Amino acid sequence: MELTLQPIGYVRATKGFKFDAPHQPDVGSDEVNFIELLPGRQFELALQDLDGFDKIWLISWFDRNRSWRPRVLPPRGPAKRRGVFATRSPHRPNPIGLTCVSLLGIEGRILKVGALDLTDGTPILDIKPYLRTVDCHPDSRLGWVQEIEEREATPPAFLVTLEPLAERQLRWLREVWNLDFTERAFALLKRDPAPHRTRRILQLSENRYRIACGPWRMFYRIEGDSVIVEEVASGFSRETLSASTGEKTTDREAHMAFLHLDWSV
Repeated sequence: MELTLQPIGYVRATKGFKFDAPHQPDVGSDEVNFIELLPGRQFELALQDLDGFDKIWLISWFDRNRSWRPRVLPPRGPAKRRGVFATRSPHRPNPIGLTCVSLLGIEGRILKVGALDLTDGTPILDIKPYLRTVDCHPDSRLGWVQEIEEREATPPAFLVTLEPLAERQLRWLREVWNLDFTERAFALLKRDPAPHRTRRILQLSENRYRIACGPWRMFYRIEGDSVIVEEVASGFSRETLSASTGEKTTDREAHMAFLHLDWSV
């Protein structure tokens, strides 16, 4: 049997990289995103009566994934593989996502929503209202996630500090290019800075580590309960950025400017 699916719209979000998007929407966040439905398909009529609901389900398509794995390494918790059907990993036989999100308003075919765990441009396949009487089961078992939830309810085990070079580099990216990936990176490092494939943390030498923050890299060392960030680097080489394909690289100009600066002074 062959099934044909077509997007009904796309996410217009503040987050452009998978690294920036949380693994679940942050219910405490005040961020605002949008779902833009396609024109010419009477979706304005399909949205009638939806504004009476506080929350909705978004069924999405993980369009950046090209393969799936029967066992995956969840980003939360220790480096232990789980059966993909026991996780919400995007690496699925059919890369379908399910997200519960706050509905803040509707104007025409544009939905204003709250915090999302989806990146900008993600295709949306369907929208359904959230029904607390049937969708909420607070006494359900959480399986292997229970231990992770309990651990995350405790204060972070590590403190993140910046050496002068890293501080200058991050301030330059923030002030000159409005680029700031520290909130997500620091949240991960405070919990567990150990090497982890899904969290994109790699050990380079005895006490030197690198975390990939989208197209940027952050290098650090661990001393006791402190994570000391030493420096930041671009994830691209000058050759890559200078190539014709580099013109489509997100934040290309920022990477070029970063690589041309002498950070030793």
